[in-house]
Amino acid sequence: MNAINEALKLSTQDHGVLRFITAGSVDDGKSTLIGRLLFDSKGIFADQLAAISKAKNKRTAGDTIDFSLLTDGLEAEREQGITIDVAYRYFATPARKFIVADTPGHEQYTRNMVTGASTADVAIVLVDITRVAFEESTEGLKATLLAQTKRHSAIAGKLGIPAILFAVNKMDLVDFDHAKFIATEKAVRELAVTVGVQEALVLPISALTGDNVVTSSPKTPWYTGQPLLPILENIPSRADRAEAAHKVGFRFPVQLVARHDGHKAEDFRGYMGRVEGGSVKVGDTVVVHPSGQSAVVQRIVFLNDDLPEAHLGQCVTLVLDRDVDVSRGDQIVSVGDTVNHAPVKALTADICWLDNEPLNPARKYWIKQTTRQTQAKIKSVNLVLDIHTLLHGESTKTVQMNDIAQIELVLAQPIVADLYTECRATGSFILIDSATNQTVAAGMIVAKN
Repeated sequence: MNAINEALKLSTQDHGVLRFITAGSVDDGKSTLIGRLLFDSKGIFADQLAAISKAKNKRTAGDTIDFSLLTDGLEAEREQGITIDVAYRYFATPARKFIVADTPGHEQYTRNMVTGASTADVAIVLVDITRVAFEESTEGLKATLLAQTKRHSAIAGKLGIPAILFAVNKMDLVDFDHAKFIATEKAVRELAVTVGVQEALVLPISALTGDNVVTSSPKTPWYTGQPLLPILENIPSRADRAEAAHKVGFRFPVQLVARHDGHKAEDFRGYMGRVEGGSVKVGDTVVVHPSGQSAVVQRIVFLNDDLPEAHLGQCVTLVLDRDVDVSRGDQIVSVGDTVNHAPVKALTADICWLDNEPLNPARKYWIKQTTRQTQAKIKSVNLVLDIHTLLHGESTKTVQMNDIAQIELVLAQPIVADLYTECRATGSFILIDSATNQTVAAGMIVAKN
């Protein structure tokens, strides 16, 4: 039984913070769904409710609340009825706290969706059932999904989001047709397998009327699963999964070298950063890369206290037993897995191209991975994903904005890298155009060469 079903067995308790995004095509109901969650969980102030009830860009009839206005804060968004930028909202229930990112659905703003998805524990991909194409076949009703639904699902899969909740929305507009939902569910599950989603859950909802959002709807007696909110309250976060997986040893990218009382004989020198993999204890032997020098952890400082051990996600200062050459961008790693953390200068990576200008291998780029930045050359484009068929197309195709491709990179200086599936922090990077200083791509390492 998968982790989602195991989690749903848990009793109501505080499960910490969950970060999730809403994704999908334009007008699938992403903003409306978040507004409904905020409203039903009592996360809206009375003055906010009054303001959106009288808004000039309200798109609902009569006294019906236009929940999308709660997240579409830009004037341009309200005028056009679309989401342009990522909007973050916070709400809580007795069981959990939530940070939700409402991401744009329009193809033009796919790069904004990538930004919101990069830190998400869960993705909710909305599927507007009124825009699913249905046709009769020998096997029964067959459903065809929109291209942007496929693109966002593929990006979520590439980013390693461990669970996607496919919310089949606007069921009220098809009279809660069970046959259409079954056909859509089949297409969605096939999509999830194709894009490499670890766990997928499909549920019928109506964001506007609230069916199966917070409470079960009597209009879908054929749906035996839980509503959306109870699922979100109990689903494991990415941090919980990472702790369980523990696929890499200690990883500590140095953000800052801290010096105190440097004029004294016994001055303090510590290395500040965040533990991005594994854990470390006082007395552990570690290696500093790229120099390869080793030392013993003498102290682990957190605020004004010393800790015996530091774990994944903690921001601490390490003090070593001897002076070694350590600078921002260096990485302190465990001494045990030498093969895994050996610095490399050649990578294979999946990227989402974010720039208006197409990829040009002749241009000079910077690669920024953790706190380290060095020059990089795009040696070749191996594959480009055809978003309509979800098959890899010809490598000769020009990589345009919002394309998903696999490339070969050669770096000017070595970096300590892991596969993205093993460690998200050390397996991801961005590419920066050295001429314009624009971020042109977000990348996930799939192989070290």
